[in-house]
Amino acid sequence: MMRPCGEGLKIYLHRAPIDMRKGRNALATLAQEVLKVDPFSGALFVYVGRRFNAVKLIYWERNGFALWSKRIESAEKYHWPRMLEEESVSLTTEQLNWLLDGYDIWTQPHRMLKFQHAS
Repeated sequence: MMRPCGEGLKIYLHRAPIDMRKGRNALATLAQEVLKVDPFSGALFVYVGRRFNAVKLIYWERNGFALWSKRIESAEKYHWPRMLEEESVSLTTEQLNWLLDGYDIWTQPHRMLKFQHAS
């Protein structure tokens, strides 16, 4: 998997930052115990590091867990939901790809425009 794709893919984003030294077994355990989702379901689980500059994705593929990671090599940070109360957030593949590209999907991209006259 280079980037997630597909309409039916379930994606769960773990809100709390994690220790990026965690491996596939610890991440699968977080999915099962904290997010309350079966890690063997084929769903994709997304985790962020404490500095918000690295992410790990884990998913079950037929006979084992696949682990994907990305670290931003600049001063940028991943935009992560912080004001929500839920332990996880569901995303679409499009939203996840935007997030991986560095976009802030939690705020509106621009202020709403209100026009008074058409001409």
